Amino acid sequence: MSLSFFNGTIFLSISALGILGNIFVLLIYMRMFTETKKKSIYLVFIHLAFTHTIMLLIKGLPMSLAAFGMENFLEDIGCMISFYLQRVARGLSICTSTLLTLVQAITISPRDSAWRKLKLQSTWHIFLLLLSFGILNALISMNLLYHMKNISSLNVSQVTQSDSYCYFVPDNLLMRWVFLTLMVLRDAGFQGIMAVASGYMVFLLHKHHQRVAYLHTSKLLYKISPDMKAAHNVLLLMLCFLFFYWTECVLSLLFNVFLEENSIVVNIQEYLRVGYAILSPFILILKDRNLADCWH
Repeated sequence: MSLSFFNGTIFLSISALGILGNIFVLLIYMRMFTETKKKSIYLVFIHLAFTHTIMLLIKGLPMSLAAFGMENFLEDIGCMISFYLQRVARGLSICTSTLLTLVQAITISPRDSAWRKLKLQSTWHIFLLLLSFGILNALISMNLLYHMKNISSLNVSQVTQSDSYCYFVPDNLLMRWVFLTLMVLRDAGFQGIMAVASGYMVFLLHKHHQRVAYLHTSKLLYKISPDMKAAHNVLLLMLCFLFFYWTECVLSLLFNVFLEENSIVVNIQEYLRVGYAILSPFILILKDRNLADCWH
């Protein structure tokens, strides 16, 4: 009981910290969006911070209460809604992070580059893409509306996958694999786009670094543009996302194949699933001068 209480306290504390950080980033970028030229990338940052805030609220509070011993505070309908919104928010986080990388790659690309033809510079295009992401993830996660049950409504023999207070009980194996395949395709597709856009940004930043080095040797002054600084920040965010995503995937695979599931395994997985949502706002606060000035 003491270990569970300790875990609940830690999870609640870091979730609250992440929520505060994301709300701060959300409010500052909303102000910047309304007061400046309405850069489309600000809208992506706003959506990402909002998504992470919802994710931490919906996941952090139930997980903490369950760790404190209140496993039955949600009925079946509560488990259904909670896990459905968690899955949708997680998917939106992946899609929005990819869009952030893509928009930043287009922003720093040369005017005659083929990337400029993607036409993601306008706020309207970004809004439509974000709306389509929401619809896509809402559809992919629909199976949870039928298969999530509260622990109090199940027999021990029905439990297949533990998550402290709710359980996934698949009734149709075929449908389970269909939705799982859709999730894998979504993650692989968006991360493929993220990899291409990130690689292109690394290439442009390398060329930019060479140019700056040449100008320094020529004793000429050259000021690094805000867009180039923003590209560094976005790449750092993507590294953070990939670290938590793939660490969680690899550990989950190892645990499922070689180890029996227990509370420690589940807790490690849960911390990794929210790690990006918790750390991302503080990466932005440290690296984005506009956010850092407001923070101080």
